[in-house]
Amino acid sequence: VDARISPTEVNDYASDKDLEWFEKNVICKVPNDFPGVGQEVYPGFIQLSGFLSMNMDSHINKHFKFFDDLVKGDGDSAEDHRQFYNEYLAVMDMPANYYLDTIRKVFLEYKLAKGTMEYRGKLIDMNAITKTAVLTVEGEKDDITGRGQTSAALDLCGKLVQNKKQHYEQKDVGHYGIFNGRNFRDSIAPLVKGFIKKHG
Repeated sequence: VDARISPTEVNDYASDKDLEWFEKNVICKVPNDFPGVGQEVYPGFIQLSGFLSMNMDSHINKHFKFFDDLVKGDGDSAEDHRQFYNEYLAVMDMPANYYLDTIRKVFLEYKLAKGTMEYRGKLIDMNAITKTAVLTVEGEKDDITGRGQTSAALDLCGKLVQNKKQHYEQKDVGHYGIFNGRNFRDSIAPLVKGFIKKHG
């Protein structure tokens, strides 16, 4: 919501360059022999390499642990590793216009945070949210979306009464753990379900 708050490596990467740099360096055309040939995309392999490089040591150590688990016969831990990486490594190409719009509006111009974002030519007014309850969720160790970037939505909803606003920070969880894995299933999903039930 507000990428200026607690900037991360991802924020710095995006805000240190202009839009033209992204157009020239990370946008590619889908090659022949693939569905969507000729369409401009932000390739999934570029996104994945960026995510992996942010925590390369951690990923390497997890693969060593995976090997050790296999040698020890710890099938449960090895299967957890497989399931995590099967999903983590499953990336897709994004349409170039979507990716570039996100870079421009979120990381370069901070449009929603500054109150200048439009939808179909109309200015988005966060103060128009007066009845719909808002829950924000962040991870304590999120190295992609810094602490406070999501909860900034609550401040932008200036006309919403306080008892319809809630923020939750999951301890010891990074970006991915906010929407997948054990902490998500055991803590975050029940919280979201309860919030919807209470305010629905």
